[in-house]
Amino acid sequence: MDSLVEILGYPADTKLLILSADQIGSTHAATAGGFTALREGMATTATVMMPGPWSRYAADRHDGADIGIHLTLNSQLDCYRWGPLTNAPSLLDGDGGFPRTTDDLWDHADLDEVRRECRAQLERARLWGFDITHIATHLGTLQQRPEFFDVLIDVAYDAELPVRLESGDAEDRAGFPFRRLATEEGILMPDHFTLVRGGARRHLASVLADLRPGVTVVAFEPTIAAEEIRAIDPNATDRIDDLAVLTDRGLQDRIAAAGATRIGFREIRAAQRARR
Repeated sequence: MDSLVEILGYPADTKLLILSADQIGSTHAATAGGFTALREGMATTATVMMPGPWSRYAADRHDGADIGIHLTLNSQLDCYRWGPLTNAPSLLDGDGGFPRTTDDLWDHADLDEVRRECRAQLERARLWGFDITHIATHLGTLQQRPEFFDVLIDVAYDAELPVRLESGDAEDRAGFPFRRLATEEGILMPDHFTLVRGGARRHLASVLADLRPGVTVVAFEPTIAAEEIRAIDPNATDRIDDLAVLTDRGLQDRIAAAGATRIGFREIRAAQRARR
């Protein structure tokens, strides 16, 4: 079986790098930060959270960018809430939004309501003009439980979209082979995935120093330095630093020195649809 880089038309030993700006639409700061990372920095893709209060604003300004949908069933911030697009009582906590934790969601969510909500988020993104290139899942909610993963695969299969899945020992933690199951359905996914959680400069340097052949995704959550994000997100300082790293003028040279070629998800989507 050909590797993903070979499916994309590259030699098997090629190192392809996707830099993602996650959570556009969740706040104004994240939306502005994500588009800055795409247009003025080195990000090659982004994700949009359709239940986010700023998703409509993002739709007006995306201008054809490579953007995936960040399927969202949790609202983890204490003082800033978003909830389902559909009538889905099982997807609400007592505070007016999605559950804050994945465990709470898994304990109470009705799978039919989960399926309707995921499809509604994708449909609204398309209606508002996003050319969705891939699917990601907020907090890994749809990846770590088999019954929720079935929903993710159904949505991805019907939409003919690749899925950004975790790699490494994530399948062991989940207790089922989600990457193999996705492959069996003809869904493509990057080979390696890492999410930046603070210390973005050090994290990315480590990834570039140990970059392996295949497609590697590094996901950031960049925001502009605004009082909005400082007021609601305890990780605001790290997220502001994410944007600084993605817009660092020296980053292009460091990526080249690592022997990497940047791509987005649009190429992977085209390859998946061609194979199907």
